[in-house]
Amino acid sequence: MRKKAIPDDMREKVEEIVDRFNKNTFRSDECYYKAIFRGKHLYLNRCDYGTTGPICRLTYNGKMDNWEFAIFKWSTETYDSDEWMFPGSDEIDGTVDGAMKAGLQAYPA
Repeated sequence: MRKKAIPDDMREKVEEIVDRFNKNTFRSDECYYKAIFRGKHLYLNRCDYGTTGPICRLTYNGKMDNWEFAIFKWSTETYDSDEWMFPGSDEIDGTVDGAMKAGLQAYPA
């Protein structure tokens, strides 16, 4: 079964989650997550004091608490959904919040 693109209402919810996380987590306006939507994927990049880089990719599975997680691996410059041996992997719970928490431990700001 082919996964559908992320609906507009879900995109709005994701943007709200990311904005809230940024406000509650980072002390500087120069550090924040940025959501990028492409088809069924949500890419979470993080801006850290002028440098922006990929952190993870989430695949939409129809619900806000059931995203498939893939960490960005700098060693291969690819997203890997099978990689689970990294700091923060215990934060992954199918949510956008969990993905950002995991990314913050895997790649500290």
